[in-house]
Amino acid sequence: MGGAIKASRETLEPGSDFRPFPLEEYEARWQRVHDAMAKKGYETAVVWGKTSGVYERAGDIIYLTNFFSTHSGQEPDTELWNGRAYSAAILQPGEVPELVTDEAEARFDIIATDRFHGLYDPIKGVANALKARGVKGRVALVGSDFLPMKYWLQLEQQTPGIDWVPEDDLVREVRLIKSPRELDLFREAGELVTRAHTALMEALIAGKTEGEAAAAGGAILLAGGGAWHRIAISHGALSEYLESDPLTGFSTRAAAPGEIVHGFIYGPILKGYWLDPGRTAVCGGAPNSDQKKLTECLVDVMRRLMAEIRPGVKVKDIGLLGDKLSQESGYFNEVLKTNWPYYGHSNGCMWERPYIEPRLCTDDEVFQENMVASVEGFYTHEGVGTAVFETNYIVTAGGVEEITKVPHLFW
Repeated sequence: MGGAIKASRETLEPGSDFRPFPLEEYEARWQRVHDAMAKKGYETAVVWGKTSGVYERAGDIIYLTNFFSTHSGQEPDTELWNGRAYSAAILQPGEVPELVTDEAEARFDIIATDRFHGLYDPIKGVANALKARGVKGRVALVGSDFLPMKYWLQLEQQTPGIDWVPEDDLVREVRLIKSPRELDLFREAGELVTRAHTALMEALIAGKTEGEAAAAGGAILLAGGGAWHRIAISHGALSEYLESDPLTGFSTRAAAPGEIVHGFIYGPILKGYWLDPGRTAVCGGAPNSDQKKLTECLVDVMRRLMAEIRPGVKVKDIGLLGDKLSQESGYFNEVLKTNWPYYGHSNGCMWERPYIEPRLCTDDEVFQENMVASVEGFYTHEGVGTAVFETNYIVTAGGVEEITKVPHLFW
């Protein structure tokens, strides 16, 4: 790796508790993105992120700079500010990323670059930074799938000499294979969310309300320095839905003994790294024969998919196997293939490609060593309810290493 890309150790605090990796980890990431840019013929890339109270489109900015805005969301624009919640990293080969944000001041104990601009208008700030560099011609735009049209039109108008080319997967493709430090953090996050999710399921089985179950899991995550995007719980007649209450993710109702219950905890569990385990049980812990068959069949299919995953195996082949096993189970139906129409995905700073679904992956996509991914499924049977299952793992040379070790069955 070229040694020219170095952030200032004098400006940044290398021993910060708030930066999850040493600076050389970020410098290696920049080099890999620069290499990917060169292969695609780009001298400049602008990587957008939306942070500020939400996470799902923050991943590339977190990965490159460890920046996250403390504003409260995408506030309506005013006479004073514009584009709040958006930030961008400008990348050029041999250069430390230039971070343009909606924050007034830099937290150099947190971010991984010493080039920082905090502005009322990050859209104009990016345009001005590119003009100052004399950038013309083709520039990779990472984030065209979420940068609002209003801000895109502003950016286009303010950069007349630039030919913007959408390259939304540029950084995601680099992020797919995890470094040893990332894998260690994923293992730590897996241990934390395992304890939290087990507590959540035990509370549902004990007849606690969905809100009390969410609190039981959430308290463990918070105490361990973690977070979540959604805690999704449902039960009984509403079990066909992911969440009883779509606004909060869970209700204040409790399941009655004998009702099916299921829950997920998903999101940036620790330091921005995304895990999403889900499990099914029965309130009271004593399933009837139909509930038992439904849940155990789903778990068996998921285990059989995991058993086939190893480096070099085609992702599409696992998707086809998922269809075959689901059809053989008798639970292959419209809910399975329309609501969450895949049997898993890779994990990084969100859930990401490749998706384990024949319609969503190419023949060239294969599992690779040091990917983090999931298997997941949703089986429904009329009069019984819906069972869910999802677990996360690291792809190793010999197979998979499960890292969300919540019990597969709670009986």
